[in-house]
Amino acid sequence: MKGNTLEWAINRLKNYRAVSTRYDKRAYVCLGTLTVAATIIWLRT
Repeated sequence: MKGNTLEWAINRLKNYRAVSTRYDKRAYVCLGTLTVAATIIWLRT
């Protein structure tokens, strides 16, 4: 994976308020939020 692709993916994830404002105490909750946001991005592209 090229660096630009990784930066693009991270910037797309940051556009989701649920991802950019997470302060979860549990790792599995944060991972679940990231997974849902990444899936939505993947399905829309």
